[in-house]
Amino acid sequence: MKILNFGSLNLDYTYQVSHIVREGETILAKEVGLNLGGKGFNQSVALARAGIACYHAGLVGEEGLDFYDACETYGIKTDYMKTVTGRCGHTIIQVDEKGQNSIVLFGGANQKNSKEYVDEVLKNFDTGDIILLQNEINELPYLIDQAFAKGMTIILNPSPYDERLEECDLGKISVFLLNETEGQQMTGMTTPATIVAAMAASYSNAKIVLTLGEGGSIYHQGDEELYQAAFEVKAVDTTAAGDTFTGYFVAGLYKKLPVKDILITASKAAALAVTKEGAAKSIPFMSEVELFNTD
Repeated sequence: MKILNFGSLNLDYTYQVSHIVREGETILAKEVGLNLGGKGFNQSVALARAGIACYHAGLVGEEGLDFYDACETYGIKTDYMKTVTGRCGHTIIQVDEKGQNSIVLFGGANQKNSKEYVDEVLKNFDTGDIILLQNEINELPYLIDQAFAKGMTIILNPSPYDERLEECDLGKISVFLLNETEGQQMTGMTTPATIVAAMAASYSNAKIVLTLGEGGSIYHQGDEELYQAAFEVKAVDTTAAGDTFTGYFVAGLYKKLPVKDILITASKAAALAVTKEGAAKSIPFMSEVELFNTD
């Protein structure tokens, strides 16, 4: 069984600020940093650091060649990545003194996927393989349809949520990994319990994982529902917390571990990630997660 993450690769411009800028306001940034990121890349890094050597597919612009070296360093397979003309996807990230963030995303190369490229990648995968998807790339409806036709297990992190997701046949998704905001946007519900209930009613065959930040996480499938509390840490930067949780959760599914154990490990990994600045570089190794003392 192989794991393919068909996802975004972004250059992250991160600004340390006293507070998230308000409408009409100009503020001074204390620091600025440039890092490799993107939900797709971050989740591949999380998978790799959880012990799973996944394949990454996606497009980078001409200034994004560092992604290839980074993937080699992290242990991510780049057989199906490509470079295209033009700009990389990039983000402008504000991180305030409490570690909270605000993100502006420019799609760049991530929006240049073609059906031909999708077909070229997916011909190398088969029934039972796992495909991990987010919503920072184009051709998502086609990707879902083609992966489903091949019998792949489709895991979707519907982030960022927008109207393009309404073009997708979400009935083909095997696992949803979403946060509370995305859950509200998908269902119109406002509490964790009602979000989970609405998702389960609409997608009765899927596993639902709802992350709640400091409120922990909820897993639901059929008659089974589990709650996992978050681990208390001092947050420095929450940028890659959700991606860390996703990568570690998918790694646990790949290893066929009990769901309760997967939730604990993913929650520990996400907690450790927020104690460091940056996106991909903040994602902990499995060895760090195993040593994390939660007492």
